[in-house]
Amino acid sequence: MTVKLDTSLLFNTFKVASFEQLEQGMQSLAPSMIEYYLSDLSSSVSESFYINKSNIQKTIFLDEYSLYLDYEDFVYLEFIQKDNFYDTESLW
Repeated sequence: MTVKLDTSLLFNTFKVASFEQLEQGMQSLAPSMIEYYLSDLSSSVSESFYINKSNIQKTIFLDEYSLYLDYEDFVYLEFIQKDNFYDTESLW
């Protein structure tokens, strides 16, 4: 699922001024807090978007999230559902 984020709300949440500073601002937070903030930001948006990957100028990859900045300075958040696959289901 991909949603278009409000850039000012995103930058205010992570206390940065630009997309370039966003990754550095995220390094000072725990991964669970980053996921919480991104989940909270995406929950306020109801419609999904299609991203033309050729229009992306910068990308920040996180565990289950990717942030994209396109050439029109729009920021998109993509949620990647990962399977919880384990080799063994139990120790016994």
